[in-house]
Amino acid sequence: QGILHPASGSTQVAFVRPAVLLFIRLREMAATAGAASIAMGQVARADKRKDRSRSPRGQAKSESDAKITHDVNKAEVDLLDGHSAEDIFRSSQNRSGYTYDDLICLPGRIAFGVHDVCLDSRFSKGIALKTPIVSSPMDTVTEHKMAIAMALQGGIGVIHTNLTVDAQVREVMQVKKFKNGFIMDPICVKPTMSLLELDELRQKCGFMGFPVTEDGKMGSKLLGLVTQRDTDFLDNRASTQVGAVMEKVGDLVLAEEGVELAAANQIIRDKKLGKLPVVTKGGRLVALVARADLNKQADFPLATKDKNGSLMVAAAIGTRPADRDRVRALVAAGVDAIIVDSSQGDSTFQHDIIRWMKAEFPELQVVGGNVVTRLQAKHLIECGVDALRVGMGIGSICTTQEVCACGRAQASAVYNVAKLARAFGVPILADGGISSPGHIVKALSLGAGAAMCGSLLAGTEETPGEYFYAENGTRLKRYRGMGSIDAMKKGSDDRYFGSGSVMKVAQGVSGAVQDKGSVQRYVPYLVQGLKHGMQDIGAKSIEELKHQLYAGELRFELRSPAAQREGGVHGLHSFERKLFAA
Repeated sequence: QGILHPASGSTQVAFVRPAVLLFIRLREMAATAGAASIAMGQVARADKRKDRSRSPRGQAKSESDAKITHDVNKAEVDLLDGHSAEDIFRSSQNRSGYTYDDLICLPGRIAFGVHDVCLDSRFSKGIALKTPIVSSPMDTVTEHKMAIAMALQGGIGVIHTNLTVDAQVREVMQVKKFKNGFIMDPICVKPTMSLLELDELRQKCGFMGFPVTEDGKMGSKLLGLVTQRDTDFLDNRASTQVGAVMEKVGDLVLAEEGVELAAANQIIRDKKLGKLPVVTKGGRLVALVARADLNKQADFPLATKDKNGSLMVAAAIGTRPADRDRVRALVAAGVDAIIVDSSQGDSTFQHDIIRWMKAEFPELQVVGGNVVTRLQAKHLIECGVDALRVGMGIGSICTTQEVCACGRAQASAVYNVAKLARAFGVPILADGGISSPGHIVKALSLGAGAAMCGSLLAGTEETPGEYFYAENGTRLKRYRGMGSIDAMKKGSDDRYFGSGSVMKVAQGVSGAVQDKGSVQRYVPYLVQGLKHGMQDIGAKSIEELKHQLYAGELRFELRSPAAQREGGVHGLHSFERKLFAA
């Protein structure tokens, strides 16, 4: 190699021995190998750490963290418990029919007071209700007294069809002519009635004073008034007649027809009267105002009234050709709606009479039924009905499902029919299976516009019939199904297509129910329970309730038999049930 000498600037060639070159080369190779070893060590340590993270303990922790993250994300997406009504009733896996007791509504969020709940709903396309409760057209439930009471409370009553045409027309007219505070149908007596007979009448009805008219009927000429004061301490009660002891009409203070209630009440106060008869110019009795009712009179802001201010009322008919004359008479009397009363509504007989009514009286509200399937409902909707009545064989006194093996569980029927009817703007009435305010809540939660009640209202003061006492002293009233033999004998067999049959097959029973007091106190209890139920669900109105139903926001669960037992009173030796306290 040539080596430069700096001092001289000359180059001198020198020779290096091969052993020295080998040493230098080996040193360079060692340095390179050391660097590579360091790098490989770092990689090895990294791999070792990675391997440690794949140990069973480390892998389990990693999987747990991932699951927690997934569950949190899923919980944030779906916070709804239970199932939607669509999932329960329309699932391809469902093979069962469900009743009200099979279901429970899950609570929602409360953002309002119970007093803010609005119960406005519809009986039919043309009739709105403030209280979604309808009294059933049964001969032990609805005549004019019940229809008046229901209309005053914001619902509506349906006069049953087990009456002659004239009698049913009179029932309708008494509702339409009703004025709050006036007794439009006082019990009248003949002047020839004996005091003994009068005593029996007093014991039977509980009243002490009666108007005396020529024929003992309302609307005839008033002759006088007989009170307890007139008949006390008199002997020979079997031979003494009312006409001999009554206060004669000439000595009475009277009010003329058309008097306002406030003016009539003022006359009673000023004259210190017990009763004030209201008569026509010809002296015929048209109403009575009683002093005992002064403290009971109240305004009814929820009352169901027509455009003329009269209470609204519905009436039931059959499907016989003669029922067309009944319809004409009822319309002339001012009826607001007609219900075609049939246990199985999808018949050619009902189709024909519905089409005839809608053609003859286009403004008349017509309710078809009963139906429990979507196909049945579709057929009646095509005929032009303004509402549908849903239910078959589920009433407490009905044996149709047992005898005929035909019908449907009520919750399933209400949901399926209501969903179809809603698409056509047709309200439905959930008829039957209701024994508590909670059942009304469930009926509305499944799409009903109102609940039609029979047994729930049976036993109230306004129902037809007399009270009697059981052996243990319990006060009772008779209640029977329209398919019972007793009711069929009075004409309701047409409802079951049996009017021409030699043998009548019962599809109902007769029984008795306990006294429930007056509808004027009982219905407000039902309404308050209904409002509390809707508040718990988180629905401020029935319309909002239906929105939640069809949007899938209203959630339900199915209840096992044990859950149903748990949801009622249990675990007590004995208890007393008080429905409400004023």
